Order: sequence, then structure tokens, then C-alpha cells
Amino acid sequence: MQTLNSVFEVKGISKIYDSTQALSCIDLSVPSEQTTVVIGPSGCGKSTLLRLMIGLARPDTGKVYFEGTEITPMNALLLRRRMGYVTQTGGLFPHLTARKNVILMANYLGWEKTLIEKHLLALAELTQFPKDGLQRFPAQLSGGQQQRVALMRALMLNPNVLLLDEPLGALDPITRYDLQNDLKEIFHKLRKSVVLVTHNIEEAKFFGNQMVLMQAGRIIQQGTIHEFIEAPADPFVTRFIKTHRSPLEIQKGGDV
Repeated sequence: MQTLNSVFEVKGISKIYDSTQALSCIDLSVPSEQTTVVIGPSGCGKSTLLRLMIGLARPDTGKVYFEGTEITPMNALLLRRRMGYVTQTGGLFPHLTARKNVILMANYLGWEKTLIEKHLLALAELTQFPKDGLQRFPAQLSGGQQQRVALMRALMLNPNVLLLDEPLGALDPITRYDLQNDLKEIFHKLRKSVVLVTHNIEEAKFFGNQMVLMQAGRIIQQGTIHEFIEAPADPFVTRFIKTHRSPLEIQKGGDV
């Protein structure tokens, strides 16, 4: 069963790769029309959790529900049409232009050409992507432009939820800052349910209505940054926050 107003329900999932326990007994409810940020150190299971939620991998134990329907090998492909997915590298096909990358699935599903063009131009405007760049190949685009194309592709079918796995991790600080602000505005305009994976606590604070902190394949705490600071569920929570404070914050003795 799915909790009211949740887009994903994760129930007791575990996952082992070779002899490594990637996830262990994970329970998580992802609220609709909010941004849930999954945060934690490298190797803690963040990306594995996202892959299970989108149906790219199967849990060894437990179940994942999307909008009340259990994700199975039989329905995963169909359900993914209602999800948008963006990876750290964007995952663009290098032999296709930006335009063809964005409209790939719409063409496959047989959308009318006029509808495809309408959606494409609206997404270019929404993501502030230059229309003359649509004819360029990924190698001819900057890192920030590539991620905007990946976001347009994820939004092309008007999905109910966006899943983003370290979408800004490979960008330089200035491009990352600009795209952070644009993404937050897009999330606000579209009122999408969003699950964003990051290891950057400043990014998590900026985007997240709910933060989920993971360590060694387990969820340590979920809530707001203020709850993490004021009522840490585990000493790791405090240690994680302190290790992500800037030298200036440490010198001033301020909170994250």
C-alpha cells in the first residue's frame, strides 16, 4: 500500500552486489510535489537506491511502489515513461544532435510532429537553452548546456517525477551555481515530484524540502537540515555536517 500523497514508497529493500551490501532494509516515503534530496558520502548507496526506484535494478528483498503500483520487471519499462531521469554525465547519445536526443522517446512513441516541436521549443525556453544549439552534437556543447539537454529529454514526456543522480557534480562552480538556480525555478514552476542525489550538503539545503542522509547502505536520518542540527539521530549526522562546513564557518563558529 502507498502512503497518501507520496510518489514513491520503498519497503524494506536490500541489495547486494557481489559480496557488498549496497542497501540494507531501506524504508522511505517520497512525498508528491516536493524535492527529496538523498545525501551521504561516496559509496553509501545513494545511486543504487535511485536505480531501484526507477526500475533499472531489482531489490534482493523488499518492494518499491511508484504511485501505488509495485515496480516489477514486467511493468518497469512502461512505468519509466512517467519518470524523468538525469545522470551526472547527462547520458546523451554522442551521435545525435541535441534536438534528436530530446525528442528520441516522443518519436519512438509516435507523437505528432507538431506536438513534438511545441514541447521541444517550450522546454528550450524553460531551461534557457539556446534554440540554435539544438542542431549541435553533445561534443559541441558546454557541460552546462549538455545538462540542460539531458533535463529537456527527461521532461519531454511530461513525467510525474524527476530523478536526478548528481546532475551538477561534473560542472565547474560558476556553471553549477547558475544551473542550481535555474533548476530550482524549474522545479517550482512545474510542481514536479523530485528525487535528487548529491554528496554536497549545501546543494541539499538549497533544493530539499526533505533530506535523507545515508551511510553504509542505511538511512541514518531524514528531515530538514534544522532537525539534523538540533536533533541528530546518530553521531554520524553531526560528524557529516561538521565535515561539510567551510573554513570560514568553522572560524566564525556558525551553523551549516
